Amino acid sequence: MSHSARLSDYRAALTTPGMRGPVVASLLARLPIAMVGLSLLLYVERATGSFAVAGMVSAAALTGVALGSVIQGRLIDRFGPTRPLLWVTGMFAVFVTVAVLAVEAGVSVFVLVPLALGVGATEPMVGSASRALWERMVPAGPTRMAGYAYEAISMEVFFILGPGLAGLLLAAPWAGTGVIVGAVLMVIGAMWFAFNPVVRAWGPVVQAPRPLLGAFAYPGMRTVALAALGFGVTIGFVEVAVPAFAKAAGHASMGGLMLSLWSISSVVFGVLYGMRPWPRPMHLRLPVLLGGFALLTFLLSIPLTLIGLAIALFLVGTLITPQSTAHSAAIEQVTPNGMAAEAFGWVITSVTVGLAIGQGLSGQLIEHFGTRPAFVAAGVAGLLIALAVWLLRGTVQRGVPAEVPARSDMELASR
Repeated sequence: MSHSARLSDYRAALTTPGMRGPVVASLLARLPIAMVGLSLLLYVERATGSFAVAGMVSAAALTGVALGSVIQGRLIDRFGPTRPLLWVTGMFAVFVTVAVLAVEAGVSVFVLVPLALGVGATEPMVGSASRALWERMVPAGPTRMAGYAYEAISMEVFFILGPGLAGLLLAAPWAGTGVIVGAVLMVIGAMWFAFNPVVRAWGPVVQAPRPLLGAFAYPGMRTVALAALGFGVTIGFVEVAVPAFAKAAGHASMGGLMLSLWSISSVVFGVLYGMRPWPRPMHLRLPVLLGGFALLTFLLSIPLTLIGLAIALFLVGTLITPQSTAHSAAIEQVTPNGMAAEAFGWVITSVTVGLAIGQGLSGQLIEHFGTRPAFVAAGVAGLLIALAVWLLRGTVQRGVPAEVPARSDMELASR
């Protein structure tokens, strides 16, 4: 898992026969990922006037994503992406519609929270299917690693565009515009991806018996998931604190645009990091990257102005994409073949649970103590979880247990 990715490897991955359609469709489906969540948070805050309530609703949506991603991943591994994606996409459209009507009706938070949970649980997991598709279509090696890196880098582009679009659409005459626009893009992209010939050819597969917990039963996968959890917790604190800081500074519409800054540096540094990753061993890379990210997050507690916060966000963002790429690449090292979509689902679950925890706690801290304690808490939480990942690094180094069927056998079963 120490492969580096050259520019030629990215080019080879993106020109793989049959991959152009799924790549473009997945771009459209995944663009609103950051946009929908942030738009929902800002929409509810505008409707209720409370960051604490908005944080609870946003955390519920993320918890729904955490629950739905593993289930969808397992269904995709078993039946192929087309049928599961079409079912959940239809349910997602219904939940978004009902949730928006509920916000407009001014219902209580006890109604909004379960609706937000449904929105998150039915969000189509095109990312899991897209990531697994690289494993099916591209041979192991630098080109496949470039495909994984592309997935992480493109996701960061969405985190640049998503918050920016959410912030801009918040200025529209209706505050829920961002939620609807994001949902429509996600529905169109997911259906386009599901009906692509290469994706439809990935039909039901005969699987070897798997543990009840699936990919999560393997110790190395649990360690990767813990690293992803720490990543999500740290970001969750920041994602609520930055809009709150912008609002306190008298520029509420700048919150989403400010978050875009750390995604810009993330993409630029992510490409450079992919060419020469350090540390090269994956069992060291996971805790070191998380720990470095947490340390950089403390910089956010220093600024007193929006300009100072913008500079700090740009610096902190350098270690976002390297972590996302490492989580995706580590899956091959810690789980057997045939579990790619579910394993990536566990990564998504871990990140989103972390986001939910971070956003929920951050909203409470901001409500009672202001934004600076939330930024400090982000760094402390990230460091503590990085320490735990370091202590468990041996599980990643050992990889898949010996009693697991060989990859070649599993590959035959999945064809």
